[in-house]
Amino acid sequence: MFSFKKITRRLTIALACSALALPALVDAKTLRLGMGDPLDSDQGAFASRFKELVEFYSDGDLKVTLYPNGAIGSETEMVQNTRLGSLDIAIVGIGNLTPFSKELGVLTMPYVIKDLKDAVKITTGKLGDNWNEIAQTQAGVNILGWTYSSFRHLTNSNRSVKNLADVEGLKVRVPQNPIMLASWEAWGASPIPMSWTETFTALQQGVVDGQDNPYIVNNTMKFYEVQEYLTEIHHQFSLQPMLIGASAFKKMDAEQREILTRAGLEAQQFGLIFQVTEAEKAKQNMIDNGVEVSILEDEDKWIEIAKEKVWPQFYESIGGKENFESVLEQLK
Repeated sequence: MFSFKKITRRLTIALACSALALPALVDAKTLRLGMGDPLDSDQGAFASRFKELVEFYSDGDLKVTLYPNGAIGSETEMVQNTRLGSLDIAIVGIGNLTPFSKELGVLTMPYVIKDLKDAVKITTGKLGDNWNEIAQTQAGVNILGWTYSSFRHLTNSNRSVKNLADVEGLKVRVPQNPIMLASWEAWGASPIPMSWTETFTALQQGVVDGQDNPYIVNNTMKFYEVQEYLTEIHHQFSLQPMLIGASAFKKMDAEQREILTRAGLEAQQFGLIFQVTEAEKAKQNMIDNGVEVSILEDEDKWIEIAKEKVWPQFYESIGGKENFESVLEQLK
């Protein structure tokens, strides 16, 4: 039986024991870590835990400085700067990494990940290694770990959305991701690609009607101040990888690479527990602040449209239909 508690306990014990054998690093080094979300978000929990672990395992020879809320650029800019080596580490939504690696678009295909277990399975083991190899080759970054932020639920300021008819013409902010853009178009909305740092202001000013993100993100970004309605949709599980430039990572010594890899993996498990325990609190706070929560009445139709109209458009760009079907088979 799948048990997060057992996995976390065994992993933590194993990593803590193996860490005792690591020698102290010679030179102190400060790493800058950028992220788009606040410190009290999923990204913030993951980053804060990563910082603690890196500084502990290195005995202070490695330091990590956190820059939340897009303080050092948009997520797209952070990916680019990480690739170039001008930024050490970044945590970004997977949709903001796919412009640099189309094959990673598999992870943004609608209705592929059905639950939290799928999300963990698709980012670990053979599949996890595969995405990391692709990220290194195509985007020039290493994936140190994943933030699991649950499903991206739709919020908007116009009306309650309970079916396809309700979403017709709704202006929805999306990342610079063609698959997510095509998905919302197929369902009848009017998606608008937009930087994450511009989203709150765009919602506030009515440039867009809504956006989609998990409960914790919606709550920590205080979207309840500018959005009256939320609809639980399960089209995409929000995955947010932690990236480090592949070239910069190779230049580090073996001890530093081992520490960062270990800290990323353990922080990933911490972030998983954070999501499970905090999402319901975030939902309740949204409700307490006046947000009306709805459930889709016809999600089976959304799934059918995704499989028939969206999936076929992107087989070629994500490595071929056979490759995509292989991922689906492994998730079974």
